[in-house]
Amino acid sequence: MDNLALIRSTYEGANSQENAKNTAAALAPDARWTEAAGFPYAGTYVGFEAVLEHVFKRLGSEWHDFTFKVENYVAQGDKVFAYGNYQGIYKDSGKPIDVRVAHLWTLKDGQVTHFEQFVDSHSVQLAML
Repeated sequence: MDNLALIRSTYEGANSQENAKNTAAALAPDARWTEAAGFPYAGTYVGFEAVLEHVFKRLGSEWHDFTFKVENYVAQGDKVFAYGNYQGIYKDSGKPIDVRVAHLWTLKDGQVTHFEQFVDSHSVQLAML
């Protein structure tokens, strides 16, 4: 599977569980996952279990229907860039988001070594008030 197909599989599965399974398989054991400064789950996490605990579980428990609607991908060499919009409703406030976001994935030998998020964090924070 080429790099683009591998990253597409983390977004385009039949459901969020399949996407999580594909993400777990794609990440190298020591992959570094960085959520943007200002984002509610900001930080750098190492390995899938840390990402699951600090990002995915929180998104699942704190938001209704949180999704990343991928608009398109750009792939070049060992990098794949996915961009589009986060959408969802923050449970505590009932406020929706529809914010621009981009994910930059770096791969080596068929595994993700780095992930970095770029997002309109301010709009997300406003929805959480």
